[in-house]
Order: sequence, then C-alpha cells, then structure tokens
Amino acid sequence: MSTAREIMTADMHTVTEEQTLAHAAAVMRDHGVGALPVLSMEGALSGIVTDRDIVVRGVAEGVDLTTTPVGSVAQGIVSTVGPDEEVDRIVDTMGDQQIKRLPVVDGGHLVGMISESDLARHVSDDKVAHFVQMVYGRG
Repeated sequence: MSTAREIMTADMHTVTEEQTLAHAAAVMRDHGVGALPVLSMEGALSGIVTDRDIVVRGVAEGVDLTTTPVGSVAQGIVSTVGPDEEVDRIVDTMGDQQIKRLPVVDGGHLVGMISESDLARHVSDDKVAHFVQMVYGRG
C-alpha cells in the first residue's frame, strides 16, 4: 500500500503569515501553483492560501495587495497527515472533508503537500473516482 511520503509533493514553496498577498500571488505565478502553505514566523504550519482566497478575500474586497498580510485571508488547516499515512485513508480524509490539498506533517514540521494532481498521478482510477465523487458530487 502506498503512503503519503510516496505520493506527496515535497518540493513546495511557502509563504509566511506576514508576507503580502501580492508576494503570495507572485510566488504562485512564478511556480505555476494555485495554493501555498502558510507558515507562522516560528515556522509552524498555520494555514493555506489559494489564488481564490486572494481574489475573493483580497481583490474583491478592495484591499491593498501590497500591504495586506497573507494571514488575514488564509484558510486554517482542517487536517494534516503524517508521511506514513496510507493512501486509502488520505483519499477518505480528503473526500470526507471536501479538501483538495492536504499538508503532510512530520514531527510538527511541514514536509509535503498532497493535491488532487498527486492523487491523479499516483492513485488507482477507482480511488480517484471516489475522491471526485466525495468532493465534487455532493449537492
């Protein structure tokens, strides 16, 4: 059985709560990602900020993206998994909580992220179908 460590993206980019929304947007653009883990000044995982958060909670609200901190719009962490967590449980967790990204934490430190694309690349078609049904198929 595959584990989080085998399917996660370990080479990820992060931002801190104090960095600006403009900075986070530039990191997303430069690296072709739609979400970034948010770290506290102490380096602990405190949330996730998505491109949608920046648009809906930043641009649409008329905030100054060059001065507004990421921490003011980032989503808190719903769930994390350890690197040895089995893929079946990961798919169930993401599906049950209807989340598209799941941080992987080891000893209190962020070591990776699992996204929909990681599932699509590494998980059997039936498990991906289950995930899609859970996240997108609910009314």
